[in-house]
Amino acid sequence: MGGRVGIERNVRNGEGMEAMPPCLLTIVSGIITPASQGAIMAVGYVYDPIYLKHDTGEHVENAARLQAIISHLEQTGLKSQLTLVKPRPASVEELALVHQKQYISHIQEVAQKGGGWLDADTVMSPDSYEAALYAAGGVIRAAEAVMGGEVASAFALVRPPGHHATSRQAKGFCLFNNIAIAARHALAQYELERILIIDFDVHHGNGTQETFYDNPQVMYISTHQYPFYPGTGSVEETGGGAAEGTNINIPLPAGCGDDEYLKVFEQIIVPAARRFQPQLILVSAGSDNHWADPLALMQVSVTGFGQMARIIKELADELCGGRLVFTLEGGYNLDALAASVKATFDVLLGDTSIDDPLGGSPRSFGATDIDRLIAVVKEIHKLP
Repeated sequence: MGGRVGIERNVRNGEGMEAMPPCLLTIVSGIITPASQGAIMAVGYVYDPIYLKHDTGEHVENAARLQAIISHLEQTGLKSQLTLVKPRPASVEELALVHQKQYISHIQEVAQKGGGWLDADTVMSPDSYEAALYAAGGVIRAAEAVMGGEVASAFALVRPPGHHATSRQAKGFCLFNNIAIAARHALAQYELERILIIDFDVHHGNGTQETFYDNPQVMYISTHQYPFYPGTGSVEETGGGAAEGTNINIPLPAGCGDDEYLKVFEQIIVPAARRFQPQLILVSAGSDNHWADPLALMQVSVTGFGQMARIIKELADELCGGRLVFTLEGGYNLDALAASVKATFDVLLGDTSIDDPLGGSPRSFGATDIDRLIAVVKEIHKLP
């Protein structure tokens, strides 16, 4: 899937720069400029112990998730190959790019009063507001590091997750919509015209969809189990007004595994991304569609996650000079989560092999036919 960088038409006063390899290009205020090859080849990770202070007790979304990831990266020796991108807290003004200020104040007040349940699924502790500031700020910093040429790509290992949070409501374990905030920040800070968000968490990112539903600058593509929580994500939800066609939902039936996901990536996501020509790709990365995850009924393996990451990386290399940021969403089997994150880092580092300690699913759902679904989505969005 190699090819020319697809944004050379945005270069101003840079004749001949389209011939430069993607690893030597970066963007500053919307202009592509050369970057140091040594710096740009690094792969970044965002992490801070503050994320462990979002204390959810025995809740399935708990601190052990990040502890398992960091431990696995250390035990396998991969962590030493990565560049730490230190997070910072998002400002209220940055949160307000997506969320109502009254809602932001409410989350702060709940934390100050000792925490508590915001809905049937989402709980806070006294330190959850601070952790959530650093989660949103961590994804912003990951995007800044990639856009500024500090690293070639990055994975933000943050919690609480974010893609269910709407402008005025916590939902599905999420307080602030980290990826949406980072996208809005990048659009403004770097004068970008097009950002692609790919969401392969098993649950539809209702909050991210809502944020950009009427915004033609952001294409949101989601693969998710359907019907399932949170109930949104039908093929008919395609974007509003001038953004019609920039919201692509791929609602998959339970039982889909590597073959089905790769078919969706190759037949829908790749052509849609090429047509959109993004200048930055952001990814809501959940591993709760792994076959061992307790919250869903998908059959993806660690190998499958690695293959999806490879397709996304190739798209980033082809279309936007490699500018790519992953951020952690769901994933609740600790072994599957840690191995899937490592597989993603391996791909970002250029490793051609994928280490899958869990292997394929021991359960058989039989062949899942999604050809009709793919045909419908391609027809709606006029894809080749």
